[in-house]
Amino acid sequence: MSQSISSRFTLRARYVFDGRGRVLEDGFVSVEGALIAAVGTGDEVSPVADSDQIDLGDVAILPGLVNAHTHLEFSMLSGPLGQPGIRLVDWIPLVIAHRTERVPSVDESVAVGLTESAASGTTLLGEIATEGWSGAPLNQAAIGGTVFFEVIGLLPEQRALRLEQARQRAGWHGLQGWQTGLSPHAPYSVSQALVADLVELADRRRLPLAMHLAESPEEVELLRTGRGPFREWLESMGLWSPDALACGSRILDYLRMLATAPRALVIHGNYLDEDEIAFLARHCRTMSVVYCPRTHAFFGHAPHPVERLLAVGARVALGTDSRASNPSLSMLDEMRFLARARPGIPREQIVQLATLFGAEALGVGDRTGSLEAGKQADMVLVSAAQGQRYDPYSAVLDSDEPVIATIQSGRLAFGELPNC
Repeated sequence: MSQSISSRFTLRARYVFDGRGRVLEDGFVSVEGALIAAVGTGDEVSPVADSDQIDLGDVAILPGLVNAHTHLEFSMLSGPLGQPGIRLVDWIPLVIAHRTERVPSVDESVAVGLTESAASGTTLLGEIATEGWSGAPLNQAAIGGTVFFEVIGLLPEQRALRLEQARQRAGWHGLQGWQTGLSPHAPYSVSQALVADLVELADRRRLPLAMHLAESPEEVELLRTGRGPFREWLESMGLWSPDALACGSRILDYLRMLATAPRALVIHGNYLDEDEIAFLARHCRTMSVVYCPRTHAFFGHAPHPVERLLAVGARVALGTDSRASNPSLSMLDEMRFLARARPGIPREQIVQLATLFGAEALGVGDRTGSLEAGKQADMVLVSAAQGQRYDPYSAVLDSDEPVIATIQSGRLAFGELPNC
């Protein structure tokens, strides 16, 4: 649970990153209740009068980090499943085996993941919920986000039941501070007919969707030819149906379906072609790609098209995926990894990928994701004691300094502040 600080307080710090590409040196953020009252420097605007003044010193204040794709059910794993470079089609059976053999409950793992997320600066999540998930840990969490209820059903005879289950979940009201959505899992696990049903349901109920797409070459091969390792695995599991997808399909066919939903996350997007990238750019107001850099590296995928997506105006957010393919749930670690791995991406854009763009992807960019008066007081405080003093981005991205505190809606979700 979050802890209250004061109803009115002002934080001063060496750097304030506003999330829109501007960095204020010797800046401040004033908070009243759950909202930001003022952001600036002493030369621009004064802090809110009568607020508690807290000088943080060598600290960077960033908007609360947004982890747009998580599977918190795996949060108690000590390391990824399988070896680096493993094919997705060989990794999935390890995930299924882990779920079968799991000792901690899903709720226990989710609770651990929420704690780790808050401690690493995340204030907003895009979580995928599977079977065994009750929602109880989220109601007790200090952070919020969107829960996407996962739907799996490739066989024609599963369609009606899975759609009915989705209808029930779409009307679920057991969460406080969290939005709900639906997640048709992937092209190899959900029939095209069921995807169309779920898109129609999402449109009718005004729900967001999240779908794993263009994640691996084997997935693209399955769609294009109806053959390959994914078909072989599905046949071995008794899950293959020639009616599940149309041979000669493309990722673009799924993007066209998702584009009719109110909002859609394209999870991973590792193997998007130029037509698909252009389509996503045209639909950037309601569709976003969620890139998971360290998970992408774990599987040894070809270079992600993130720079091409950004160049044409497609919206991209960042996620960690899960501890089944990532060593941690830290978005700060994700940003630092991306800064090293893809130096061609401007550093101010890396901050936006993990803050404002993520909030926009989840449909709440008008309320959070940047430090602006009137928005929620969602912030992460990071030590800026390392790095080059003339480069604020170096102080955050080129260091291993930890998160000092996480603030969500003006309340401490993690850490402590001086004199509080």
